[in-house]
Amino acid sequence: MNSTYSYTAGYPPRIHVPSRLSTSRKELTHLALAFVVLSVSIGILAIGPLRFGVGYAVTGLELAFALGFGAAAALTGFLNHELAHKIAAQRLGYWAEFRMFPVGLLLAVLTAFVGFLFAMPGATVVEDIRDPRDFGRTSLAGPLVNLAQGGAFALVGTALFLRAPGSLWPQILFPLGFFNGWFATFNLLPFGPLDGRKVLRWNLAIWIGSFAAAVGFTVFAYVVSFGLLRI
Repeated sequence: MNSTYSYTAGYPPRIHVPSRLSTSRKELTHLALAFVVLSVSIGILAIGPLRFGVGYAVTGLELAFALGFGAAAALTGFLNHELAHKIAAQRLGYWAEFRMFPVGLLLAVLTAFVGFLFAMPGATVVEDIRDPRDFGRTSLAGPLVNLAQGGAFALVGTALFLRAPGSLWPQILFPLGFFNGWFATFNLLPFGPLDGRKVLRWNLAIWIGSFAAAVGFTVFAYVVSFGLLRI
């Protein structure tokens, strides 16, 4: 599964051909566990930490709604993000699979109980990728999918709100857009193992543009969500 290169001065030209999309039982297990933990964590956040206080019982309907919202946010914000990395890498000819980070998943649950979400569920591992352009394009794929999904949620939510201001759907779609924007913004930070650092090393202008778009959209979605939830 190692990539084959013809070495020259500097980074070698990529001569391997696109590979077929593939997975493994290990990857599916890691994806499923990370998805479940993130769904529960976002569900806790959706209910609100104060509702877990003494003297308050969460109703079955509230729990079902929160977990459903958490699953939708984890599916679009996390799972599709990681699959975008994987598909982009494998289309370029690299072996790529997701591996969860147990400590990061534990942090997601713990922080959800105190009213915010700090999650490092894991990462898509790409084997033997050396070309900065390939690394940057593969890394950018995840945040771009988040922004595309977030934009779609915002557009549909806006249309439904204009048609029926009292509808519940905009109050669901805009927060889903916000979560996608937040996932994109966080991952585009140019630090450590995050996507932003790899995109920045590849192309400064593309990183600036993508990060600015992510921040702008996230702020917009948050402001709209905050307003709609109080109508």
